[in-house]
Amino acid sequence: MDNDLDAILRRLNKAEVIFIGGSAGSFSPVFNIVRSLPHDFKQTLVIIIHRGKNNFSDIENLFGNNCRISVSEITDKDKIAAGKVYIAPANYHTLIEKNKTFALDVSEPVWFSKPSIDVTFDSAARTYGAKCAAILFSGANQDGAEGLLKLRGSGALTIVQSPDDAEITTMPQAAIDINAGEFVLKANQILNLMTGNSQT
Repeated sequence: MDNDLDAILRRLNKAEVIFIGGSAGSFSPVFNIVRSLPHDFKQTLVIIIHRGKNNFSDIENLFGNNCRISVSEITDKDKIAAGKVYIAPANYHTLIEKNKTFALDVSEPVWFSKPSIDVTFDSAARTYGAKCAAILFSGANQDGAEGLLKLRGSGALTIVQSPDDAEITTMPQAAIDINAGEFVLKANQILNLMTGNSQT
């Protein structure tokens, strides 16, 4: 790992919560991260992946059956706990409350999406600020870019998958176009950072 990635890893390790957003083309890199997390992962991972309006897929069980730590779908008023993976449910926006609990919101879709990455990232910026990190992967619309920019403005570590490496470039490119990502990395570099997360 070169010096830049070492520096990113040190900052990532300081984050209380790591938020991951993605849409079309993001499932494989996100799944690789979840199944590769070490059993002693001590942070919180919150995943927001676009899911169809009537798509109640078994993503939680798929992730949970291939992960060494607890995986659960977010429910309203859940207290955010360390050492867990949370997945945003379909048909709701997931917000982060000031008391570090989740709130589910039924308002209109954002960028035709519910859950919206922007909604979660925006609330995370207000609640966690510099104490979190966020990663934006492949996707077919611009959801997540503005939220990532707010996170960067709050001092959070922000990472965008390189469009050259993404299955669908629209989402990461939108973030890059507004300078929302402090770092632009390939999926395998992001995976290496995440699996080194529990190291000191």
